[in-house]
Amino acid sequence: MVTIVLTGQLQTSDGERDLACEIAAPMSVRQLIQRQGVQLRHLLQLLREKKVLVTINKKIASEDSLVQDGDALRLVGHDGMGGSGLGPSHS
Repeated sequence: MVTIVLTGQLQTSDGERDLACEIAAPMSVRQLIQRQGVQLRHLLQLLREKKVLVTINKKIASEDSLVQDGDALRLVGHDGMGGSGLGPSHS
């Protein structure tokens, strides 16, 4: 089982912040998020925009890092300047 913890302003489409999911084999963070479907779909765009800090077992990781059974995955929203990165962009 992999534990996914969403922090800051991140949450699932249902308003949840903690998820647990079973995986049969190691997979990338991106694949794990994709497997959660609609609940975490919005996180894929934030990952592409580098607005989510990823840690696995308290070590900095990336969307390509492998997650294994028993791992704890934490996702933190940011904008690179100390903000959450989740508000409207002012460009």
